[in-house]
Amino acid sequence: MQVPEARRAVTAAMSIASSLGLTAAEVIVLHDSNKLTLRLLPCDVLARVAPVDHQVARFELDLAQRLAASGCPVAAPEPRVDPLVHQRDGFDITLWTYYEPTGPQEVSPADYATALHRLHAGMRGLDVPTPHFTDRVKQAQHLLAHHERTPALTDADRALLADTLRDTRRVIGERGGAEQLLHGEPHPGNLLATKNGPLFIDFETCCRGPVEFDLAHAPEEVAEHCPSVDQDLLRTCRTLMLAMITTWRWDRDDHLPNGRRLAAEWLAQLRETVDRNSSDLRG
Repeated sequence: MQVPEARRAVTAAMSIASSLGLTAAEVIVLHDSNKLTLRLLPCDVLARVAPVDHQVARFELDLAQRLAASGCPVAAPEPRVDPLVHQRDGFDITLWTYYEPTGPQEVSPADYATALHRLHAGMRGLDVPTPHFTDRVKQAQHLLAHHERTPALTDADRALLADTLRDTRRVIGERGGAEQLLHGEPHPGNLLATKNGPLFIDFETCCRGPVEFDLAHAPEEVAEHCPSVDQDLLRTCRTLMLAMITTWRWDRDDHLPNGRRLAAEWLAQLRETVDRNSSDLRG
């Protein structure tokens, strides 16, 4: 968020917490992108604040509730207040349990794989309306098709991204594998290492598709602990995922810190990947 908007978001979160009897005298910003993730103290509550027009807070809260109730490894809503979406000053505000990190170490590949498997098992039994993963691909393609949204891309790089999105989407669709509800972006930034074990957060990107699409967001070592995964499909999903996240970084409205540096690095990585796997992408 831009600084003025972020200040208003922080004030709105503190106001909502106070109105619910939660003392919020101090705020620590844990994450700042299209939404703010805040730790409110001394009540020790995690607040997620997004512009009202994002319209995903209710879905995310409801889904997390259902998954947590079924024993899935997910961060749960704050139990001291009702699980509601609060609106204040143009923001949707939801309150969540704050989990103290267990340390700087990352979740091991084996534990990562186990947590993702448990999450998928819990999601498999849920019937909730969500977009297909190809809808997210279309969003990236839309950015590339409108030069004014991605003005810094060269013609060659634009073509590389567009061709990769088209070809990988086609290959995945032609395989016709089983599909289910997915997290959408279960990358390490969305997996907390806590005393309760690994816990997934941030379900606004949920979609339907093959489990390999989710696994493509995890470190490569995680797949070594998933023997039933279609490795060819996973490689294609990794290439698709790389093309998608690279495209997001070239969006003129993207405000991810170091986003343009990542965009350049990921473009180079994608070019190497496509050259190496060109025979697979042709099917």
